[in-house]
Amino acid sequence: MKALAHTAARSPSTRRTLPLAAAVCLLSFAAFWAAQRAAGVSMIDLMVYRAEGRTVRAGADLYAMRATHARLPTTYPPFAALLFTPLTLPGVTQLRALATVVNLALLLALAHLSLRLAGWRRPPGAALWIGALAVWCEPVWTTLRYGQINLLLAVAVLWDLTRREGHRWAGTGIGLAAALKLTPALFALFLLIAGIVRARSGAGNTSLAVPLRAASVFCAATAAAAAVLPYDSVRFWTSMVFEAGRVGHAEDTANQSLRGVLARLLHTGDPGPWWTAAAAVTAALGLAVAVRAELRGERAWAAMSCAVTGLLVSPVSWSHHWVWCVPMVVLLGVERPRWALLGAVFATYALWWVPHGTSRPELAQGGGDMALSALYPLAGAGFLVLAALRLSRAAAPRPRRAVAFGFRPWRRSRTASTCSAPQGGGHRSAPLRVPDTSRSGRPL
Repeated sequence: MKALAHTAARSPSTRRTLPLAAAVCLLSFAAFWAAQRAAGVSMIDLMVYRAEGRTVRAGADLYAMRATHARLPTTYPPFAALLFTPLTLPGVTQLRALATVVNLALLLALAHLSLRLAGWRRPPGAALWIGALAVWCEPVWTTLRYGQINLLLAVAVLWDLTRREGHRWAGTGIGLAAALKLTPALFALFLLIAGIVRARSGAGNTSLAVPLRAASVFCAATAAAAAVLPYDSVRFWTSMVFEAGRVGHAEDTANQSLRGVLARLLHTGDPGPWWTAAAAVTAALGLAVAVRAELRGERAWAAMSCAVTGLLVSPVSWSHHWVWCVPMVVLLGVERPRWALLGAVFATYALWWVPHGTSRPELAQGGGDMALSALYPLAGAGFLVLAALRLSRAAAPRPRRAVAFGFRPWRRSRTASTCSAPQGGGHRSAPLRVPDTSRSGRPL
């Protein structure tokens, strides 16, 4: 069997596919870079990060700082500001170029980890093809436009979730991501709940290692920041962390969370208890789906359900936070090619077709504008419904084919399944087969 796999990997078709994928990806990234420069992107959030680093070096008040012409404040925990201090070393032009290169590399890493999470042995160049396409979707475009860290956070989390069972560093990525920006902590919570359920069922407590390690890393990073920045740490954890309004208006079109949808629907800048109730229900249902998927050994569906839940219940989820659409669409395409059409909403830029701006026209939206400005939450809710329906089926899912991106289908190998196995369980594995040549077709 290994000989067959080795022969397939060394076939003339394979040797042609990888250079072609690399060439197309490079061309796409070059066109993207040119388009961003032609658009005169400011990378405004990157400039805020740089200003945070300078504030730390100067010993000034971190949360009194205002940066750029928009006078944007610091909204991340103090640990993030510590990590931003190296951004003060290069010049602005060099920093922007470096940030673009790093984010493009992170996009490829995200594509690679998305394929691994889905449990498939990648055809050569698959991540390159996905990166060439994903760079043009709105969340990725906007992430690079602002110089955001969304791709870094997603890669850190997915790195953890694709480690083999018992990996000594699994949980480190989630812990560091949560110390940088609080929302990834939801992944540790979902893994903790699943681990407790397993332990109570007599499956042992080994599955608790990852969430506990994530919590330990988060606490260590937060404590280190408190030691260096005691005043800023006290101020953040006692005051700033509760002020969601610091980052912008809730009804802003860019806010693709439940709170943003309700603010536009109710024509108010503060949906208050309506959002609290909706977020609580969504969090409970979303985590229930994620935990059930994890207990069934469906790590990919569990991870994506948790990611979508976090985006929906967060007070502010800017459109660029939805870079999680990349692994979501990969998973949907692997399961059923037509399901991947759900991800088309992230490539339309349609949420920006509605009136938006500093005059707050979103508070007077009609029905059509509301629908367009709620596209990402609607897609996220649709994904959770698909996940719940899939888990409710009594019969085992049909064999999956990776045809969503025009690749020839490959069966999963035992090695791929083992690498992406969840704690306490694993994907259903199938022997590796030779490729079937038939057609199957702002910060917060």
